[in-house]
Amino acid sequence: NGLKLKEGRYRLDIRKTLFTMRVVRHWNRLPREAVDAPSLEAFKARLGGALSNLV
Repeated sequence: NGLKLKEGRYRLDIRKTLFTMRVVRHWNRLPREAVDAPSLEAFKARLGGALSNLV
């Protein structure tokens, strides 16, 4: 995926539980086709396809 997010470093364990910290790894693992979708509807459809392949 061409829009990778940078994982931050943190000193406090409480930051590990924040949504913004937990979602980075999952976002970076998404396939390029889903991330580069031209619209929200296309993103949702492609995300559904990517997630169904994992099950």
